Amino acid sequence: MQKSYDYLIIGAGIIGLSIARALKIKSPNAHILILDKEDDCAGHASGRNSGVLHAGFYYTADSFKARFTVEGNCRMKDYCRAKNIAINECGKLVVAQNDAELQQLYELERRGQRNGSNVRIISQEQASELEPNVKTFQKALYSPDTASVDPKAVCASLKEDLKNLSVDFSFNTRYIRHQKNTITTTQGDFTAKKIINCGGLYADKIAQDFGFGQQYTMMPFKGLYLKYTKNTTDIKMNIYPVPNLKNPFLGVHYTKTVTGDIKIGPTAIPAFWRENYQGLSKFDFSECATTLIYQSRLFLTNSFKFRELAFEEMRKYNKTYFVSLAIAMVQHIDPKGFTIWTKPGIRAQLLDKTNLSLVQDFVIEADKNSVHILNAVSPAFTCAFPFADFIVENYLMT
Repeated sequence: MQKSYDYLIIGAGIIGLSIARALKIKSPNAHILILDKEDDCAGHASGRNSGVLHAGFYYTADSFKARFTVEGNCRMKDYCRAKNIAINECGKLVVAQNDAELQQLYELERRGQRNGSNVRIISQEQASELEPNVKTFQKALYSPDTASVDPKAVCASLKEDLKNLSVDFSFNTRYIRHQKNTITTTQGDFTAKKIINCGGLYADKIAQDFGFGQQYTMMPFKGLYLKYTKNTTDIKMNIYPVPNLKNPFLGVHYTKTVTGDIKIGPTAIPAFWRENYQGLSKFDFSECATTLIYQSRLFLTNSFKFRELAFEEMRKYNKTYFVSLAIAMVQHIDPKGFTIWTKPGIRAQLLDKTNLSLVQDFVIEADKNSVHILNAVSPAFTCAFPFADFIVENYLMT
């Protein structure tokens, strides 16, 4: 017999889990179902990201990212402490290599201060006191609130919380289509008063089936990290380069994980289909064809300098070159110490088809029956709790 719910959430990543949590806080008696095509929660970006809790200084003041990152950082830390989930509160330095990048540091500081982020420019000497191995040009940007957690542990804890609040889960359940408020899946039909699409890599396709997101398509980018196995002591904290603020990627950087390990990355290599993690695994001809069409258009028009980005990112498959980018930010590191490629991730990056631009911020489209969370890319993990509150208050409780 078909079961009816108040809310049905497609996608058991950090956003879907956080929206269910916010709904239960607001409406404890709500009947909620979360479904996912994988066999557990956080199967994709939510469980494959770096685990870094960002501090909110990269983003323009008018963005959702700026609005939610600082609060999200604090609330995620509070949640982890309450649940005894480990946090590495090691902080972050953003370093410059020349005068032009130094000026960009000041822009990042201005953005951070507007967003309420605890960041400040410090001298080269002060940076060396925090991280003796760092190399920077005259100044560095210091973010003491940047931290690292285990994203899978956070999502697993949220799942248990939700089960204890009588939220239902249906895994191995793939969305097929919908008719009004009933969705058809590989596990049968489900009906709900409101449907919330948190489908990640497939959020655009699900949205388009509901008549939303027509101007967008998902452009997947593969993120790879390389682990430093020589020791865990050569780097004490996160070290990032000055990013190109015209695109959403932060460049190859050092991440100090929650366990104290050191890794460099990620890449932002254009992928050929949505789950193009490794080899031909999960190859999809239709996805590949569509992706190649848009990549070809981007290559020919060189929109957002895609041609240079593609060539540069493909070079990062060369381990020697990849490591050389990280070496430039430190005084010393053993290039031979980088030995293990970690589990790859795919960034579900939205492309605006009307102007061939990468969408920099979160996108939400909705009507009275459904809500579609598009482009929930980094720092979506950090933003998850306040962003979920925003969705509930503005789209689900009205």
